[in-house]
Amino acid sequence: MATIIGVYFIIISICVSIFQLALALKAPLGSYTLGGKHEGVLPKPLRIAALIQIGILWGFVYIVSSASNLIKNQPTFVSNVLIWFVVVFFFFGTIMNLSSSSKKERNLFGPINLITFVLLIVLVSI
Repeated sequence: MATIIGVYFIIISICVSIFQLALALKAPLGSYTLGGKHEGVLPKPLRIAALIQIGILWGFVYIVSSASNLIKNQPTFVSNVLIWFVVVFFFFGTIMNLSSSSKKERNLFGPINLITFVLLIVLVSI
């Protein structure tokens, strides 16, 4: 089960990274993020933030991959301690996305975050 959760997390991370990259490259998808406050193309500082978000997400991929044994022989600090940071991040992300004023963000990223959060809870419980 841990392996399946790790693979799921990688697949979701690829999809979200593509979305963030599209935002950074001026795709008019602002209504799907940040509560839909920026309809269309995001302002430059937020496009830069989208690139930073990709880096953070792939740091999470490393942590979840370690915790799910997709990456072997990692320090226990990564798989036993840092994984909780990812869990808490997705807990708050789920709340934010499900309560977003943007219906598009709520309907797309709310369920993704909720499913990911539940699977992360399963992962830390194994």
